[in-house]
Amino acid sequence: MLNQPPTPRHRRGIYLLPNLFTTAALFAGFYAIVAAMGGRFEAASVAIILAIVLDGIDGRVARITHTESAFGAAYDSLSDMVAFGLAPALVVYEWSLVSLGKLGWLAAFIFTASAALRLARFTVQVDVADKRYFQGLPSPSAAALLGVLVWLGVDYGFSGEDTAALVSLATILTGILMVSNIRYHSLKEFDLKGKVPFIAVLAIVLVYVMISINPPVVLFSGFFLYAISGPVLTLLQVRKRREKRKNAIDVVPRKP
Repeated sequence: MLNQPPTPRHRRGIYLLPNLFTTAALFAGFYAIVAAMGGRFEAASVAIILAIVLDGIDGRVARITHTESAFGAAYDSLSDMVAFGLAPALVVYEWSLVSLGKLGWLAAFIFTASAALRLARFTVQVDVADKRYFQGLPSPSAAALLGVLVWLGVDYGFSGEDTAALVSLATILTGILMVSNIRYHSLKEFDLKGKVPFIAVLAIVLVYVMISINPPVVLFSGFFLYAISGPVLTLLQVRKRREKRKNAIDVVPRKP
């Protein structure tokens, strides 16, 4: 018999480059928890924002370098749970909600559980969902709202204990928005590889300048506007559908 050439074996391993960014995002989320436990709430908030940036990079790097994998998707989801589910809840708990006792940690748990449900739903619907929209407030945006809220409070000298009732309400509402069916624009329609007008580059520079002037105020304003854009968009769509239904009824001729 002729000697058959050996069957090539696939090398087992993981893609390094995108998982480096995922690990960095996980580290930033873990550091936010440690910093909050040490009372360094501003550093904790900045770490959450850094985790959001890194989380946005790892997926794009994987797509650009064609290094997407099932392992990377699962690892990214677990990293998101720590950085956007646990970290913001514990940071806001240490800063404010701890003064409410049991009600405080229950509000923090509602946010964490909502983030877990939101991530699980996204994972199972990723192949069938409309890429133009997210179902429910994305967990990075929810994490940013709480993280920057704490940063804003520390920067302006607000006491977490005095604002605990409002902070708990904001924490619970943010969690509810994550698991709701409200649609949010995914902003994936922007072509980062295509050409843009010169004015767009100038606008980006202005955004950087505005953020550098007062980071917590500008960031909180941006994420807050995005958070309320979902309910506003939903209300406008419901109103539009009702008007179409009403116009359709008016067009149908009535029998004599």
